[in-house]
Amino acid sequence: MKSSEEEFQKKVEEKFGGIKQAELGKGASVKHVIGIVSGKGGVGKSFVSSYLAVLLARRGYRVGIMDADITGPSIPYAFGIKTKIYGNQENMMLPGLTAKEHIQVISSNMLLDNDTDPIVWRGPMIAGMVSQFYTQTLWEYLDFLLIDMPPGTGDVPLTIFQTIKMDGIVITTSPQGLVSMVVEKAANMAKMMNIPILGLVSNMSYVKCPHCGEEIYLYGKDHLDELMATHDIKTGVRVPFDSLIASYIDKGAVEELDVPYLDKLADSVSELEK
Repeated sequence: MKSSEEEFQKKVEEKFGGIKQAELGKGASVKHVIGIVSGKGGVGKSFVSSYLAVLLARRGYRVGIMDADITGPSIPYAFGIKTKIYGNQENMMLPGLTAKEHIQVISSNMLLDNDTDPIVWRGPMIAGMVSQFYTQTLWEYLDFLLIDMPPGTGDVPLTIFQTIKMDGIVITTSPQGLVSMVVEKAANMAKMMNIPILGLVSNMSYVKCPHCGEEIYLYGKDHLDELMATHDIKTGVRVPFDSLIASYIDKGAVEELDVPYLDKLADSVSELEK
């Protein structure tokens, strides 16, 4: 007798197995695609996307970030990017480049006249824009393309999982029990889509006392170890509340940040190149 998980997997394959895979446009080249996901918003997913990209670039890899959070884009802000998207004669969009590490970036904010203009679109239009970012951007010789995914397990993340072949995902969470429950949903979604989980990040995990060094868990101890064991995730990292992170991102200077919190995650992602 088939298990309920096997039956569900069969239904997923029957429903989505025939969906056409997105292909890179003319002249674009990407070796590895990594999704940065979260079960809900507000847990620091864009910090993980931007700083992981910086760490990989510092190791000599060519890196790009596709900001797929169309209605809540924040990647250009973290890097201080003010340039707009232009196209070439072959209708390919040219990504912006960060100032220091030359990370290739594309985001919906780079299409707007004003950064504060809202994007009030329904799901199919958002999914279409995400697809265009992948297929019509001239990604040049990338070792890693990080996709900063919209939060949750809804229409747009599902479309991305279905149409873009990923080498793995990184899940970002925060310590509260409710968030951990939502992480279970994201992890199970990845499992259903046969996408490996490369790492789990518990953000805002603790505060370190500046006087004695004691770690204070404002939300209580996180469930990182249990989640790693449940989903057979080899790499887990805890990121504390650190005012340096917020200050550098607010200045658009994430490339100047130097903290050790995601080093182990960068090690795990780099293994794809070995």
